[in-house]
Amino acid sequence: MKIRVILCLLLIQSISQAQDKSSLFNRPVAESNPLRTEQARELDEYIKTIAADRSQLRALLNPDYSSESAFEKSVESYRQSFCDSIGYPPPGKRPTLEPALKQIGEDSIANYYRAMIPILPGVHSEGIYIVPKSVKGKAPLMIAMHGGGGSPEVALFNGGSNYNDMVRGGAKRGYIVYAPQHLFRAEEYPNDIRRRIDDRMRLIGTSITAVEIAKITYAIDALIKRPEVDASRIGMVGLSYGGFYAQVTPAIDTRIKVSVSSCYFGVQEYRYERDELSVPTDFRFPSRFTLFDDADKVALIAPRAHQIQAGAKDNDSHRAKGAEIAPRAAAFYKKLNRVDRFEHVIFDGGHEFDDASAWAFVEKHL
Repeated sequence: MKIRVILCLLLIQSISQAQDKSSLFNRPVAESNPLRTEQARELDEYIKTIAADRSQLRALLNPDYSSESAFEKSVESYRQSFCDSIGYPPPGKRPTLEPALKQIGEDSIANYYRAMIPILPGVHSEGIYIVPKSVKGKAPLMIAMHGGGGSPEVALFNGGSNYNDMVRGGAKRGYIVYAPQHLFRAEEYPNDIRRRIDDRMRLIGTSITAVEIAKITYAIDALIKRPEVDASRIGMVGLSYGGFYAQVTPAIDTRIKVSVSSCYFGVQEYRYERDELSVPTDFRFPSRFTLFDDADKVALIAPRAHQIQAGAKDNDSHRAKGAEIAPRAAAFYKKLNRVDRFEHVIFDGGHEFDDASAWAFVEKHL
């Protein structure tokens, strides 16, 4: 009897709820589909509008061309904004340990050392340090930065591959060379270890870009204390990914007096025009294409000497956009009456370092 009563009550409740629902306003869910489509279109157009808006950049970057010192002072807020965007300097107390140099070989040109330079908690700047045998007293320091998937060894040994004489060429000219190692692959780690590390770094307030810049700038801090290094004469050269670092590192570290960026300038701008998400993730730091495109960042290098190289036989992506935006970079030097300190060179070659134009430029300005 009790079970019948309960079932009857449940039936009555169900009928009542059904009647209540039938009296409520109701429409097909699919009616909102066009609204969602419109929302996607609006946001897509919003991104394009903001990306094309130069007013934010003009508000941040207002160069004063009255003198070199006035110009350098006027771009400091822009430099700080760039540092903030990539998370530089990286967090963590810097170690007080001294660099460790172990000689690994020598030849008629130089002595070669494996360098381990503490820069962050448990993190080293590791690379090859080269001291020419011709050095008597102090000599300039040249940073030689390899490209994606490469290493100092690839850029130095067995002819230097497409790096040609980018590393040993500095030593031949009497420069002390530091060729640091950056992370692109590692045994026993996934093939996308670079992206994974960068993603995790962003969660702690920095980026692989910032840390790899620190692997250069903090190494400079240590190396200029060495008796053979002339701290007033520092240069940097780099190919491909290394060409990127030969732009962003002198943009932050004003001690670098001359830099050569080979086969990089304008590459991400080229990709962005065709498909924003084709840009590698480690180049997608905040405001990369609204405030910090390659041509605008040259304001952080001027009036110091800067050469951009592109191979005439390289992929169009590594040449075309760079040629288009180079005049905007050159304008900083022109307005400072320092046109000799900027070069955009398209050489007869492919994706490689052009020794002839690079070393002539370095020797002129260092």
